[in-house]
Amino acid sequence: MTIASVFAASHAIGAQTSAYPDRPVRLIVPQAPGSSSDTMARIIGTELSREIGQQVVVDNRPGGALIIGMELVARSPADGYTIGYAPIGALVISPNVRKPPFDVLKDFQPIAQLTNNQMLLASSAVGPLRSVRDVIEYAKQHPGKLSNASSGNGTPGHVGFELFKTMTGVQIVHVPYKGGASAIADLVGGQVQLMLEGLNSITPHAKAGRVRALGVSGTRRSEALPDVPTIAEAGVPGYEVSTWSGIVAPRGTPRAIVEKLNASINKALGTASLRERFAAIGADPAPGTPEQFGDLIRREYVKWGEVVRRSGARID
Repeated sequence: MTIASVFAASHAIGAQTSAYPDRPVRLIVPQAPGSSSDTMARIIGTELSREIGQQVVVDNRPGGALIIGMELVARSPADGYTIGYAPIGALVISPNVRKPPFDVLKDFQPIAQLTNNQMLLASSAVGPLRSVRDVIEYAKQHPGKLSNASSGNGTPGHVGFELFKTMTGVQIVHVPYKGGASAIADLVGGQVQLMLEGLNSITPHAKAGRVRALGVSGTRRSEALPDVPTIAEAGVPGYEVSTWSGIVAPRGTPRAIVEKLNASINKALGTASLRERFAAIGADPAPGTPEQFGDLIRREYVKWGEVVRRSGARID
């Protein structure tokens, strides 16, 4: 390739980048409609559309323990028109439970962290379980008689509950679903007795009395449910599971596009409307740089790998 052709190609790429975005952007979500991830993605998608001047179209691609959607992101053109909503389960939990057809640390370009979140341990309102200690005592007296739903294999609700079982020495049957909405529906109906799920999707059900809130998974109580203790203070000392989410793009996405998306997302995270919607579902905005998000992914990949090995979590 001649110097002139290299210059021409660089100029063309630069022109395309400066015009970005000139058409809708697809936001792939690796979980089903109605799930915790879907709820968060639609909130950020609405605000991001305003910031970039183009529609952000949510594309739900559930299945494969969150791997199907993330593989689609990794294999998409690195042009900024396909990006992925990346919850903690998709990037650092599921890939530690089952080897994915991509390299988490090499095949994605971190764009921006969106949130820091907690999870809620909830029980069916039609059953007898009213506290964390009730769960432990009943499970020890009736091994294998209780079941816990999750929004899918390899999700934080799956592995986080496996950690709960390991720390308490109880036998509870894991029932994976293809998304949070159907799992919560069965918890409400009493088909399953327990669930560890993101605050943003299950808090409305807890506030309405459709499920019982037993404990939050972080190191402090949630502002969304201030009367609900942490699981640690409710009977499992040392228990802690915090979650987060962010936006990634395929590796090789031009730096100018990465910076434009990062700036737009951070601006959206600072708007009063988004913060109000996040607060209502117990999510904390976490703006930052692409490099900060990348560092978080690397640290958490190692941490959750150890949790998976210690708990013995596996794809059922």
